[in-house]
Amino acid sequence: MARAQRLLDLLQLLRSHRYPVAGQHLADTLGISLRTVYRDIATLQAQGADIEGEPGLGYVLKPGFLLPPLMLTREEIEALVLGARWVSRKTDDHLAAAAGQALAKITHVLPEDLRDHLAATHLLIGPAPGPKPVKVDISRIRSAIRNEEVLHLLYSDERGNGTERDIWPFALGFFEQVRVVIAWCELRKGFRHFRADRIEALAGTGRRYPRRRQQLLKEWRQENSIPEQPL
Repeated sequence: MARAQRLLDLLQLLRSHRYPVAGQHLADTLGISLRTVYRDIATLQAQGADIEGEPGLGYVLKPGFLLPPLMLTREEIEALVLGARWVSRKTDDHLAAAAGQALAKITHVLPEDLRDHLAATHLLIGPAPGPKPVKVDISRIRSAIRNEEVLHLLYSDERGNGTERDIWPFALGFFEQVRVVIAWCELRKGFRHFRADRIEALAGTGRRYPRRRQQLLKEWRQENSIPEQPL
């Protein structure tokens, strides 16, 4: 097995475990020696992989590590560039800035030939009307989703009638002209969709909602017959 492929397989195996994995289990799964596992882990750590652990205790890969550029194909790079360009045009300011920063990091570590390919990519985001302006900070909603926090909204319907809602936000949809918060509504006792441009104000409540957002998302998909999206 080529060393680059072996390193990628080791990373993928570590990613599939949330808790420390014994070195011998890694070796047996990959069909390599325990000594090779230790050497490969040291190599990945030197390349920036946040792998914690030691012999006898096991190893765990902390989140946030970007795969080395040698493991990205030209089409994968094009997909990342196209996605970053879409995010920079169609989402909120914070995500747009993050997309630009991520693309700059990728560009910085790419080999020269792939860097030239990235700069000359022919995949563009076409012109279209931007999303409707919003009065609230979308990044605050994304933070509430990550933290499973109940939000208090002042919300107006299409006729301008206002209501106050406590919601459990668990997903955020980005469409060409609107952004939609998908949540469980305590007032309506069910799943509801809230257009971000109709949210007049929002505030945190300091409460965590009692169910995991993954479970809420799963139930919402089932209720609306929406298939799982690939990672």
